[in-house]
Amino acid sequence: MNKIDNTKQPPFGDKNLKALRRLKRLSFFLGALMFPFGFLKFSHPFSVWFHTQIVNAGLPLISIPFGMFGEMLVGLMFLIPWLSGAFSFQRRRQINIVASLILISQMLVATYVHLQPNVPARVLPLGIKTPFIPLTVLVLAALNGFFFNKLPNKES
Repeated sequence: MNKIDNTKQPPFGDKNLKALRRLKRLSFFLGALMFPFGFLKFSHPFSVWFHTQIVNAGLPLISIPFGMFGEMLVGLMFLIPWLSGAFSFQRRRQINIVASLILISQMLVATYVHLQPNVPARVLPLGIKTPFIPLTVLVLAALNGFFFNKLPNKES
């Protein structure tokens, strides 16, 4: 009998390991992008700009703390599972999918704010009225969540 030795092949599959490395980098990017954006909203002039965005878009004032803490939380959700060795692959995958869904909802709200005629461009990121930034981040979050969901279970 001729037995093929599979011990040198990674149990997760070489193709999936490459995809996982790319997704890990994308998760780091999204986390490193979102956490500081949430944290900046505590300082002047960003706090004034964010308040102006929320008020002029007609959103309730509770959106201000939710937006600030929500961006920091989602940033940490993308970063901590990879920085800590305490999470299994399956748990990292679940956290990344949830973080992606939250980020998608945040970027939908950000797109709505950008499109409101009462919100001046001077209070938006980079002074750009067209929602390029939120839509780009939305697409990246959607890709992150989609491809994490497509990865097979590491155990199988």
